[in-house]
Amino acid sequence: MNHKKIFCFGELLLRLSPSLNREWVRNAYMPVYIGGAELNVATALTRWKLPAMYCTALPDNYLSKEICEELQTKQIDASAVNFSGSRVGTYYLPQGADLKNAGVIYDRAYSSFASLQPGMLDWDHLLKGVSWFHFSAISPALGENTVAVCREAAAAAAAKGITISIDLNYRAKLWQYGKKPAEVMPRLLEYCDVVMGNIWAANTLLGIPVDPEIHLTGRRADFLQHAQATSLAIQQQFPKVKVVANTFRFDHGDEGILYYASLFRGGQLYHSAELVANRIVDKVGSGDCFMAGLIYGLYNHYDAQQVIDLAATAAFGKLMEKGDATNQDIETIKSIVHTHE
Repeated sequence: MNHKKIFCFGELLLRLSPSLNREWVRNAYMPVYIGGAELNVATALTRWKLPAMYCTALPDNYLSKEICEELQTKQIDASAVNFSGSRVGTYYLPQGADLKNAGVIYDRAYSSFASLQPGMLDWDHLLKGVSWFHFSAISPALGENTVAVCREAAAAAAAKGITISIDLNYRAKLWQYGKKPAEVMPRLLEYCDVVMGNIWAANTLLGIPVDPEIHLTGRRADFLQHAQATSLAIQQQFPKVKVVANTFRFDHGDEGILYYASLFRGGQLYHSAELVANRIVDKVGSGDCFMAGLIYGLYNHYDAQQVIDLAATAAFGKLMEKGDATNQDIETIKSIVHTHE
């Protein structure tokens, strides 16, 4: 059995979730969730009994200590957390709202993580006993310095033969330092073995062509064909990439979701079943849960169809849960996959 650690690197965020129509004012109450894309991945992996390690930067104060204690109660190895800078990044998002919509308010400028500089983290030391390194496109969106830190980390991981995965999550509100994503991200993709995203994110972040009309006329077969073309284009541009996963999530009815995903590996496209829910609870963290499922399956050497079925089922299940990270257990996810089969 593989006991080597999965190292997740990114910004920890406090998500403040007000109840709208001024209820949060009247009740003097606003729930707080500890989140961040890479932390959500680490949380799922440890819940599923894989050894995950999490690295971020936090200010050296009692709140940060309590956060780290909370991570350790979830069996997440927080020994790599860097204590520097002066603030924890936060964002405001009403319960059930979509992270990509206008409702999100970021308050993360000058955070400890955004203030990281190359040379501050000893990657040679941090990556000892690690077989997988995961990060996301959110970190390079913060500034030139975080791009340099991510590149430094990815280069160190690649030099050690560590598998490197990236989530191409695009947050338009974050790219504010004068560089377009497609000018920045290709320099990081050079190091990656596993890429997760969707056909639109690949276009925005990597400059991979996308059919601008597909959302108007596309059927499932068309989207899957496009996923294959996007995956091939990514592999041609970045020869180190072995696996490309694409997710598709569409509104269904008034409050529902239609969801499926694909995995391209060894020149072949695999896809999940089409999953439909008439009502969902919370869209936040579904992509992170997919990423965790992808890592889980690949880390455990599942075959490609098993990997995509597990990842899609986990992501779909997360839509039914409140908060940033999943509480699903792996046996339940596997049993749901089995019933779909």
